[in-house]
Amino acid sequence: MEFLPLFHNLRGARVLVVGGGEIALRKSRLLADAGAVLRVVAPEIGTELRELIDSSGGEQILRGYDEADVNGCVLIIAATDDEPLNAQVSADARQRGVPVNVVDAPALCSVIFPAIVDRSPLVIAVSSGGDAPVLARLIRAKLESWIPPTYGHLAGLAARFRHQVKNLFPNVQQRRAFWEDVFQGPIADRQLAGQGAEAERLLQAKIDGEAPSASGEVYLVGAGPGDPDLLTFKALRLMQQADVVLYDRLVAPAILELCRRDADRIYVGKQRADHALPQDQINQQLVALAKQGKRVVRLKGGDPFIFGRGGEEIEELAANGIPFQVVPGITAASGCAAYAGIPLTHRDYAQSVRFVTGHLKNNTTDLPWKDLVSPAQTLVFYMGLIGLPIICSELVKHGRSADTPAALIQQGTTTNQRVFTGTLANLPQLVAEHEVHAPTLVIVGEVVTLRDKLAWFEGAQSGV
Repeated sequence: MEFLPLFHNLRGARVLVVGGGEIALRKSRLLADAGAVLRVVAPEIGTELRELIDSSGGEQILRGYDEADVNGCVLIIAATDDEPLNAQVSADARQRGVPVNVVDAPALCSVIFPAIVDRSPLVIAVSSGGDAPVLARLIRAKLESWIPPTYGHLAGLAARFRHQVKNLFPNVQQRRAFWEDVFQGPIADRQLAGQGAEAERLLQAKIDGEAPSASGEVYLVGAGPGDPDLLTFKALRLMQQADVVLYDRLVAPAILELCRRDADRIYVGKQRADHALPQDQINQQLVALAKQGKRVVRLKGGDPFIFGRGGEEIEELAANGIPFQVVPGITAASGCAAYAGIPLTHRDYAQSVRFVTGHLKNNTTDLPWKDLVSPAQTLVFYMGLIGLPIICSELVKHGRSADTPAALIQQGTTTNQRVFTGTLANLPQLVAEHEVHAPTLVIVGEVVTLRDKLAWFEGAQSGV
């Protein structure tokens, strides 16, 4: 290990920055965020940097560097493009035993700046020892996506109760076990869900020795239309802490693999005339598992509240007093249309969009057709493969032109995506000539004509 990672308390301490340009500004922002008082020395200092100096209560010295500038400073930053000057600043700092950082010159540094993930009071630093700063920043970006901002609130919760826990458990191992239980259980769940008051109540009860009854929770998570990259951060976090996962047929295998490895997985998928488990039994199973104290993810393709029966499930949960969270997902209309290069609205073609189910609860297509034939409206039919001929003929029958552009998207957003484009008159025959399987989405409207210009996803080019 070339550099020992340490966290430096700079609040109220004076830090010297030699240089007044963009590089000096970037470093000074970090220093100011940490509460440092800036002393900036340079013949010229940019406007934004001057404002930052003033806000820190620091000083601007408009001249060249002098060895005496180091006096009284706890950290030195050389941020100029003058290599001999940077070397001199480094030598002066080292002679006085003051930590020094020379930008882009690791050999002249006694300390280096890491890439930082700031979830204050939780702070994560990533460093390559100055050898590969771009790689460190890329890793930082990955951590940013995995660690939500609410983790800072969780750390703040621990800080508020730290002394109570220390008094309760003099033994370090006991304290560690206590906090591990807190950070991996319902208290952390409440804090991360934005329910800070409830998290504090539960934590205080735990400290007071009140043993709450074992109660689980249900997370209704939208898995999106298929591409794992479209999952939300919150969805991923809950998927990786669930004890049990109930998943639909439309959940892509690659998404299911992102769930916690040792979680129980229960398939409850449905397709036309073939339900692995009736909806009322799914509702009851969610309640039963939660009452066993389990954290249950109900993983649904698309969004739970758009033709996903999420409303029916949370009605049952609420009636039984089961806590739940709903995590929206990218619905198939948005995801599949985007990957196919079809904008759902466009100033010149469609000023509204309507989501419609391709078959109703009684397996018919008895839809309000008169309301669906506006020429300035995009229609998106979910689950419309079987009823496609009826959908197209009914729209034409009720006044939509037979030449209206229409598209069917199969397995949208995945590498197996296929897009078939035509009109209301010929799309059913076009689809019938190919082996097409659900899940599919049907888009009707003038916006379909834009696909040839706007399709960008490689899979969008594989249709007809």
